[in-house]
Amino acid sequence: QVQLVESGGGLVQSGGSLRLSCAASGIIVTIYTMGWYRQAPGKQRELVAHIFSGDSAEYRDSVKGRFTISRNNAKNTVYLQMNNLQPEDTAAYYCNTVPTWAPWGQGTQVTVSS
Repeated sequence: QVQLVESGGGLVQSGGSLRLSCAASGIIVTIYTMGWYRQAPGKQRELVAHIFSGDSAEYRDSVKGRFTISRNNAKNTVYLQMNNLQPEDTAAYYCNTVPTWAPWGQGTQVTVSS
C-alpha cells in the first residue's frame, strides 16, 4: 500500500524559508519521477517541481531560482527547499508521482504573510 506523508509546512514571513518533506512507503522514490504539487484556495492543483529518476529536475517558472527539489534515497524521502517565499506561494503542498497515480497524502500547509 502506497502512502505519502508530507510535513514541514508552517507560517512564515515574506522572504522566509521552509523545507518540506515527503516520506514515502510502498513506493521507491528513486524509481519514479516524483513531484511537489500545491493547491491554493479556489485554484486548481498545480505541479511546482519534479525530479526525474536520474536526479535532473524541472520547476514551474514562478519558483525557479527559489525552490529546490531533492531526494534522500536511504530515507525514501523527497524534499522541497523553499527560499524567498512570497505570499503567492501560500497553498497546501502535496507530493506524488508524475504523472500522479499514488493516493494523495494529507498535504502540508504553507502560509506566507506579507
